[in-house]
Amino acid sequence: MRDVTRRGLLLSLLLGGIAGYVDAIGFIETGGLFVSFMSGNSTQAGVEVIAQGAGVVFLPLSLVAAFVVGVTAGALIGRHGQQRAWAVAASAAAVALSAGLSFLLPDGPWRFLLLAAAMGALNTLYLSEGRARVAITYATGTLVSLGLALAALVTGRSRTAWQRPLLLWGALAGGAVVGAAAHRLGGGVALLIAAVVLGAVAIALAACRASPARP
Repeated sequence: MRDVTRRGLLLSLLLGGIAGYVDAIGFIETGGLFVSFMSGNSTQAGVEVIAQGAGVVFLPLSLVAAFVVGVTAGALIGRHGQQRAWAVAASAAAVALSAGLSFLLPDGPWRFLLLAAAMGALNTLYLSEGRARVAITYATGTLVSLGLALAALVTGRSRTAWQRPLLLWGALAGGAVVGAAAHRLGGGVALLIAAVVLGAVAIALAACRASPARP
């Protein structure tokens, strides 16, 4: 994250907060699965296949597949950072469609797959040499960066590197708190709020595209 500009950091914090927000709603709605934390779904599938049989792992494994599809689509749509506004706009559309399905088909699993794909696409905004420089929607990579930065602090190599990963983790966790609270309004309404925010971010990115100091 050290080579990301301050404006880029603010963008990643905002999107990280939205990811935590959406993930909390998905966790509540699915009864314990995630739409951005695929390690958790993979572990859940492994445990459930032993405890309850292969039939119960369809949704967690489908969420993993949808997340990967979202990453692939986001990389293709965004052209590796050149048109990130379109990737965010696609994520906003997927979240909005999921919100609509929550009203029309509240028991259908497809709305959760849309959320997972949307979260996957957000991870393609900061790509370099075939990998994501900023882990926007999942905390594990961010916490690894935090631990390495703390080691750098102890050894005197960097006094400030720990600040950015800590902020991003805080955005994810804080977004989850807000998402859990917003879910009391209803899952569909809460997701519509997230879709509107993502749409606004996409518009802002499109407006800034011509600026020489893009995040």
